[in-house]
Amino acid sequence: MTAVMSPAIPTSDSVKSLCRGDSAGVAKIKPEFVVENHVRSLAIDCVSASDKRKLAEINSDDEDNSSRKKHKNEKKKMFKGQNKSRGPTFKQSKENTLCPILVDVKKGDTTPVCHYDNCKFIHDVQSYLSCKPPDLGPQCHVFDLKGHCPRGVTCRYGKSHISEDGFNIINETLQAEWNDKSKTSTTQSFTKELQRALQKRTYNFEKSERIISAVKDGKIDLPSKASESEKNVETTKNCEMKTNNSEKCMISTESNSESMSQSEQEVTDVSVGSKEQLGPVSDTDLIKLRPAEKKKIDWTDKLYLSPLTTVGNLPFRRICKEFGADITCGEMALATSLLQGRKQEWALAKRHESEDLFGAQICGSNMNTMTRCAQVLQENANIDFVDINLGCPIDLIFQKGAGSGLLRQEKILKSVVVSMNQVLDIPLTVKVRTGIHKDKKIADQLVPKFRDWGVSLITLHGRTREQRYTRSADWGYIEKCAQLCKPVPLFGNGDILSFSDYNTAREICPSIAGTMIGRGALIKPWIFTEIKEQRDWDISSSERFDIIKKYSNYGLEHWGSDTQGVENTRKFLLEWLSFFHRYIPYGLLENPPHQINQRPPMFKGRDDLETLLASPNCADWIRITEMLLGKVPDGFNFLPKHKANSWK
Repeated sequence: MTAVMSPAIPTSDSVKSLCRGDSAGVAKIKPEFVVENHVRSLAIDCVSASDKRKLAEINSDDEDNSSRKKHKNEKKKMFKGQNKSRGPTFKQSKENTLCPILVDVKKGDTTPVCHYDNCKFIHDVQSYLSCKPPDLGPQCHVFDLKGHCPRGVTCRYGKSHISEDGFNIINETLQAEWNDKSKTSTTQSFTKELQRALQKRTYNFEKSERIISAVKDGKIDLPSKASESEKNVETTKNCEMKTNNSEKCMISTESNSESMSQSEQEVTDVSVGSKEQLGPVSDTDLIKLRPAEKKKIDWTDKLYLSPLTTVGNLPFRRICKEFGADITCGEMALATSLLQGRKQEWALAKRHESEDLFGAQICGSNMNTMTRCAQVLQENANIDFVDINLGCPIDLIFQKGAGSGLLRQEKILKSVVVSMNQVLDIPLTVKVRTGIHKDKKIADQLVPKFRDWGVSLITLHGRTREQRYTRSADWGYIEKCAQLCKPVPLFGNGDILSFSDYNTAREICPSIAGTMIGRGALIKPWIFTEIKEQRDWDISSSERFDIIKKYSNYGLEHWGSDTQGVENTRKFLLEWLSFFHRYIPYGLLENPPHQINQRPPMFKGRDDLETLLASPNCADWIRITEMLLGKVPDGFNFLPKHKANSWK
């Protein structure tokens, strides 16, 4: 561990050694920016309650000289690793919150009446306004953008759109302009009708059930060899299809003039079913598309933003799209939670209008839930593809046989991929790790099977589950797998933090179709611009702060501008800053660029803001959010994911 991440206090000699790059995994900083005499101290506000109690016991026992050495080791061990039990950052009591039916009442409208006898919310608007926390600013970003703030009188920037008598003001001109624009918006909303159908189990899954039954009975085998059928294609039509947001993505539709193979005919028979159909019906309800007829996306040379749990939310994806990301994907959603109609899980499938090539990633452990989930997503969410998560290393997911746990269950994995591929008319993709155990890679055995099972794209993360992020990605192995799965495209993923890293990866792996970028985008979302323009960007601290400010505005649009929405924005901004602070300014490096797993010695920036943005201490991240979202409320508590970020 370097001086920045370790709770141990570095000596002056050790800092000089780190600056020279004598230690492995250390980024070399120009000597004039290195802080040599920094003494690290613990930020108590960024320590969990259990660790505070342990620390108090150790300090009280340290009076005994015989136990001092023992407790020193205990203290060092206590502040290693992660804070695994992180509670909510903020809870808002109902007694201090206005009833939702009174939030957005326009002047001239009849004030609605709450019909719930046991409702604990406030029902007097004037009483609420008298105890409402002070506004965080004079202008509401959402109101200025849309002409109407749906958070109404609860908005924390409401001075510009709340009347003295407690009504929500609307700028009709702006609202009309926004409504005209939003007709082309691709943002998907989760309807109450869909939620009710899923929760009451009345949703029509007949299509999925026929396919699941056929797979179990052995009536649906592997799709006929795609590579052989594609050789018989006589015509290939390339067309540009406009998505609902007026953006374009290249989609090629291939048709085979030869008759269907026997296995393809069986698939069609199963899709049609044995019941007679009366009256007009659509062809897509009766006739299953053959593999050669499925819509296909041109994946070549695309930059793919990795689906990132917690931090890969819609506001962050908007930032990356503006910097040049070609493909985006929602955060990993649990198939069981989607089928239960959980609103929070469906929010992960929301799409912004700027995301012209967007997919949903789902995680599950069996064919039944995954196939039904694929059907309901295709029929209700505005997506271009569905991705199966086969790489999640989290213990809870792995032990249930999902994520990377599916890699050890080939029969179940095959049934999941084949059945999902049959139910979908859009491409099916997979994201996989090289294996489970650090000394045993199995991806080279799986990628040819994914090709034969009908997968449209394979993304390979160059590490096993056990390795997590402790080893460098194996790009040589990625190249081997890319050759084995041809003609299906494969994307490589791992350790790309600069355009030179990207170029090196493409040189090592000439067979890959493109690259996926995860941590590199979290640390520096402008990496997509660097790659496309083939340059290093010595971005200034003010430009970086503007990116954070833009994220805050996007967060208020997405999560709302009331107290709960502001605190949700703050929470996810803090999660992002835990990666964003790792960026080492280009002008401070002796031998730029640095590698993604390198850490610098403690350093100061070229100005105070640059120093603040590079701070590894969670308390400083909270200061940054307060510059944009106001002071944290009483009862606010954010624990950094890594205990080392509790030191300053």
